[in-house]
Amino acid sequence: MKIIVLSDLHIPSAADDIPEGVYSAIKKADMLILAGDLGDLDMYDRLKKLCPLIKAVSGNMDSEALKKKLPDKAVFSVAGIKIGLMHGYGAPEKLPEIAGKTFKNDKVQAVIFGHSHQPFNQTVNGVLYFNPGSPTDKVFAPFNSFGILEINGGIKARIVKL
Repeated sequence: MKIIVLSDLHIPSAADDIPEGVYSAIKKADMLILAGDLGDLDMYDRLKKLCPLIKAVSGNMDSEALKKKLPDKAVFSVAGIKIGLMHGYGAPEKLPEIAGKTFKNDKVQAVIFGHSHQPFNQTVNGVLYFNPGSPTDKVFAPFNSFGILEINGGIKARIVKL
């Protein structure tokens, strides 16, 4: 199973749209995971049309309509892998720790978060911590990016530079 992971799109404030390369990747994916700060409900609806199998949470900068539609935290299983999903808050260097504490009792195998715009891909004590970065905003990162997860008995994660 191939999953595209996005966070921190900030549409339309950071950009009018996401890069075409991201759209191409979504069209080839089995699932889409959105870790918050998409921007507005229209962006969510456009992404859902491209990939109906979607898991998403809201972020601190999302519109009120999107915050009402989406939870701020989710725990779900995909092909036998239990995943915790949140946007995140606080200082960027503390996000993996904050995310870990958020899901410490959920027995997840992966924690996906955003907020910092900084790509992060590390496994700690058997748990994958993954931030796809931002495909539209480099305010705290040296490059734009998104993520790809591949689940086939286990989970493999990679950051795609744009």
